[in-house]
Amino acid sequence: MTEDGTAASHHPGAGDKARRRVEWLAQAGILTEALPFMRRYNDKTLVIKYGGHAMGDARLASLFARDIVLLKQVGVDPIVVHGGGPQIGQMLNRMQKESVFVDGLRVTDQETVDIVEMVLAGSINKQIVASLQSEGGQAIGLSGKDGGLIKARKLSRTTKDPESNIEMVLDLGFVGEPYECDTTILEILRKSDFIPVIAPIGMGENGQTYNINADTAAGAIAGAAVILRECGLDFADVCTGFPQLNKRDVRHGALAALGDISLKPLVHAALVNVYGCPQAQDGAEIAQTPMPQTRD
Repeated sequence: MTEDGTAASHHPGAGDKARRRVEWLAQAGILTEALPFMRRYNDKTLVIKYGGHAMGDARLASLFARDIVLLKQVGVDPIVVHGGGPQIGQMLNRMQKESVFVDGLRVTDQETVDIVEMVLAGSINKQIVASLQSEGGQAIGLSGKDGGLIKARKLSRTTKDPESNIEMVLDLGFVGEPYECDTTILEILRKSDFIPVIAPIGMGENGQTYNINADTAAGAIAGAAVILRECGLDFADVCTGFPQLNKRDVRHGALAALGDISLKPLVHAALVNVYGCPQAQDGAEIAQTPMPQTRD
């Protein structure tokens, strides 16, 4: 009400316009700060690992999709490799199937790998594609099986019995590790407006499906595209916020991170693709690995 008792007039769209103006100004500021990085990564391929925990937050998912679409619009070629651990866990719980983890990796029998593929290459993958397209981008969902993108073999891990100190081979079931990536399909998409969204599922020589850790899959894809040796390894993992690893500081970063068992697959992926030591699985092995010559 005004002082004379008459009703004050309100413009229904005034608040929305003011809010949009603030958002536009904020985006303009971000773009201004980002210009040097845009020039650096123009016409470069950037592999981005999208963590499963962040997917459960609708606001974060929307912001992530908006940023990825913006990267594509300014000349960067993003490739999204996503996880989905929490969502897989939820589905397994619904089906009354227990989840067992060893060194941050899910033990996967035949029934579990079928569920994993259904969740990763099905619902999660298509949700991310839909989010990107709702933000104005064009996206296409893939798994490592498509186009022979990720060829995998059974992952082998060993552990020592704490009492006898005897080394034992761990059977993780259908958990795989990439041994070859054919990036032909990614090169085709690179020349288009489509953003690839990849589920970390690999295929063995006999057609067997393998569940691959998303960090490991992202590292393998990036390594195959010869991205890491040019500009380092950036994992935009909004779940863990793990820092950038490059050739100079990967040893220090790896040793520091191995205190958190859940980060071991991420560190191992970085070591395999940047540092060139696929056998490194723990701090002792990393420390013994000779430092390569680099231009950094």
